[in-house]
Amino acid sequence: MISLYCLFLSFLYSNAKIQDTFIAAVYEHAVILPDNIFVTKEEALALMNRNLDVLENATIIAAKQNASIIVTPEDGIYGWIFSRETIFPYLEDIPDPDVNWIPCSEPERFGPAPVQTRLSCMAKNNAIYVVANIGDKKPCNNSDPGCPDNGHYHYNTAVVYDSNGTLVARYHKFNLFRGEDHFDRTHEPEMVSFETPFGKFGIFICFDILFFKPAASLVVDHKVDSILYPTAWMNVLPHLTAIEFHSAWAMGMGVNLLSANTHNTSKRMTGSGIFSPENLGPYYYNKDTEEGHLVLSELSVHPRNSPTLVHPQWSLYASSIDNYPPGTNVFQGSLFSDNYNFTELREPQGNYTVCQNNLCCHLSYSFKERAKDELYVLGVFDGLHTDEGEYYLQICTMLKCHNNEPKSCGEPVETASTKFEAFSLCGNFSTSFVFPEVLLSDSKLAPGMFQVLRDGRLNSQPNISMEPLLTVTLFGRWYEKD
Repeated sequence: MISLYCLFLSFLYSNAKIQDTFIAAVYEHAVILPDNIFVTKEEALALMNRNLDVLENATIIAAKQNASIIVTPEDGIYGWIFSRETIFPYLEDIPDPDVNWIPCSEPERFGPAPVQTRLSCMAKNNAIYVVANIGDKKPCNNSDPGCPDNGHYHYNTAVVYDSNGTLVARYHKFNLFRGEDHFDRTHEPEMVSFETPFGKFGIFICFDILFFKPAASLVVDHKVDSILYPTAWMNVLPHLTAIEFHSAWAMGMGVNLLSANTHNTSKRMTGSGIFSPENLGPYYYNKDTEEGHLVLSELSVHPRNSPTLVHPQWSLYASSIDNYPPGTNVFQGSLFSDNYNFTELREPQGNYTVCQNNLCCHLSYSFKERAKDELYVLGVFDGLHTDEGEYYLQICTMLKCHNNEPKSCGEPVETASTKFEAFSLCGNFSTSFVFPEVLLSDSKLAPGMFQVLRDGRLNSQPNISMEPLLTVTLFGRWYEKD
């Protein structure tokens, strides 16, 4: 009897342990694009099935490696070369998940839905959650003043099928990027989350990540553990490279981020990863070849429960500083169409301050091996970004300039030779939403090379040999000022 009881306890313990972690997968897909702009419905389906063949193979491999969920990219099934007229053959009517539908078992329940049926069968046949990006069409009529000319709204849509093939989530992208005029957006942002045996998940798409709704709200208000994130991210140095910003967002928000990017080197699209608050990887970044890639990782079901997770007060240390001299020779430069204030790091080591509006950034540093032809600056931006959307930023950054001329500071640069002995960056931020970034030469992440302290400092790890740096950044979003 005692041994049976012990076996029972052992069984309960082992199952509890299983629920503490899960294996996630993301697939970066080199999308097969249409040859012709105007296609029939049959030709559209043929193209989508070619892409689905690739995604299904990745799903089978992930399932065989015990992944519980796989995320595939935005635009991963049909690409992005469309107008409102030419995208219509690719769209399907996606019902609300409340209908409790398994397309694999009832493919005609809501009319023709071959793509949804195939995704559902991929999930069911491999006993894995499948996340994909497709197009949804919703009919409207003349009584609706916003109804488009073709009588349908088009939505950039993420869908999730559980391991039984059931549609469990549908999200319509709200924050559309420039050029997405073939899609509409909903009247209000949708806050989509759902429960699984391995945690609570939220979902949004690409450009959404830069806004409070739905991205930050899912974490703050809806308490999700993990975010599913299909994206088609065009890398923008020095602060918005996919792996750089997405890993920083996971760290700053304290959740897991399963980021699946489209792969297209001509569009500078690459960079997928499985990021957690305390782990920068694994990730994939390849701008040299046109190949897809599967990334897998084990994650904590409830990352915010980690006793070692840091919750910084981002302005605490900076607000206590009164003995850093203000930067001399401050000059202006443009970075991603924003006007920064910069000051040069001229000495082998030093303490610098540079301010703009209400934000002051403070840097302590020492060079270890400084290349003579490389210029580094401390920069600050506190203002409304307006290039491809409007959102308010507060940014403190140490970055390498494109060349030795100050006017090149802020231009994209991909390689560096200079090594730092140490750095410490902080700022008196007016927002609690700050994302710490450290990017190495050749756009590599820096696992184990930096730490975020509770008082808001982004520091190099002591006694760690650092590789050459491109940027060290605290990327703040002041949502209330958008």
